[in-house]
Amino acid sequence: MTVSTDAQEADGGPTKGAYVIDTRCGEIGEVVRRSDATLRLRPPAGGRGWDCPADAVRTATAREQLDARTALANARSRGDVCR
Repeated sequence: MTVSTDAQEADGGPTKGAYVIDTRCGEIGEVVRRSDATLRLRPPAGGRGWDCPADAVRTATAREQLDARTALANARSRGDVCR
């Protein structure tokens, strides 16, 4: 999936499928669900997801997105991801 660095909804929040950085811990996550104040994130290559306040994320840079897509492709090639 190709996600632009400006994958934002009209209100300025990230859209489903966007890669963001949880600024509390520095981890990259893919937005899988969004509510008013909370985002549900999951690691790009699979694993346990987590909730993050919407105001505690920033859009991932193009380089961070590329790294995330590469990690996902590598995990898929190993059979580690089923999505």
